[in-house]
Amino acid sequence: MKVEDIKKIAIIGAGDMGHGIAEVIAMSGYNVNLYDIKQEFVDKGVSKLKDSLMKQVSKQKMTQEAMDKVVGSIKGFTVLKDAVKDVDFAIEAAPEILDLKQKIFKEMDEAAPKHAILASNTSNMSITKIGGATKRPDKVVGIHFFNPAVMMKLVEVIKGDKTSAETMDVSAALVAKWANFRGPMVGIRVEKDTPGFIYNRLGAPVGLYMSYLLDKGTVVPEAVDAKVKSIGAPMGPYEIMDFAGLDVALHSMEYFGKMLTPDFKPRPWIEKLNKEGHLGKKTGKGIFEWPGGNRPTIDLSKADPNFDPMDMMCLQVNEGTKLLEAGVAKSAAEIDLAMVNGGGGIFGPFALCKGMGWDKVAERCAAIAKRTGIKWFEPTESLKKGNITL
Repeated sequence: MKVEDIKKIAIIGAGDMGHGIAEVIAMSGYNVNLYDIKQEFVDKGVSKLKDSLMKQVSKQKMTQEAMDKVVGSIKGFTVLKDAVKDVDFAIEAAPEILDLKQKIFKEMDEAAPKHAILASNTSNMSITKIGGATKRPDKVVGIHFFNPAVMMKLVEVIKGDKTSAETMDVSAALVAKWANFRGPMVGIRVEKDTPGFIYNRLGAPVGLYMSYLLDKGTVVPEAVDAKVKSIGAPMGPYEIMDFAGLDVALHSMEYFGKMLTPDFKPRPWIEKLNKEGHLGKKTGKGIFEWPGGNRPTIDLSKADPNFDPMDMMCLQVNEGTKLLEAGVAKSAAEIDLAMVNGGGGIFGPFALCKGMGWDKVAERCAAIAKRTGIKWFEPTESLKKGNITL
């Protein structure tokens, strides 16, 4: 199959990610079948999608005619087999529950045309395991958007163990045809199925470090976030955790704890907040207070003078070298491109740390590992040897 052959795309799940993905793909000129298990969920997704487009119309960044065309290209479904029976490409955007995803893929496999590529928007889970539920694992791929899809440009294109080269090439070419409100999507190939892929994998050691510091009581979240924001970051690490959801953070830690190292085992503070139902923005309270869903007030004058944001960057570089050693990513420059477009920063970790010298970055990681007792932070051989090209 060629990318030009793809005319109709199904989105399985009309929640926050699903309707955002549907919006991007419909804006890019494709017919979209939007599925969810209840009509009210489909209607809610379409309603949110219309609200998003109306904002663009009100700002005169889109005409009413263009909006009507986008909305008109989206058709709602509540029967999965009907949603995929005539599509060329399908993207599952269901909750992060492996059994559920495998069930959906089994049903899609049975109902979709033989030529159709089946993709998952999972942020962490194994594409290989998801593809194993089908009789076409060569046509199963990861297509991981970032939230909100209409604003974040990164899309990770992830190869499962049995994903064919053709499926990867067609999927990457398809992503290159999509655009959101900020311009063309940036597709980054993930050449091996690995926990967290690229963006979330580089975020994992930072989350682990922040969790450790909070658990030990050696930092104040507002003071850390104030320090990070004072150097130009849009959000600090603790606000990001709250924004994404402390339930999501907990599940990610549990997953990395199983798949990578027990070092990631969730700390008591995050288990306690989850038990109490304080999940961050979505519940109005987490690490911070989110009054009415509005962002917390971070007082920049309270910036922690002892916290060095470069520690986070060094840990990300070290994690990136693990992906390079394993052949998950092609280059440090590609990893930086992913981090910039997935998080909204100006520079990626490799570009930020290069001026320090790779030997100094390795020394910083070794010091953090020694100070925390977390072996996962120990520098890789390629970082110690400086075998990194940007």
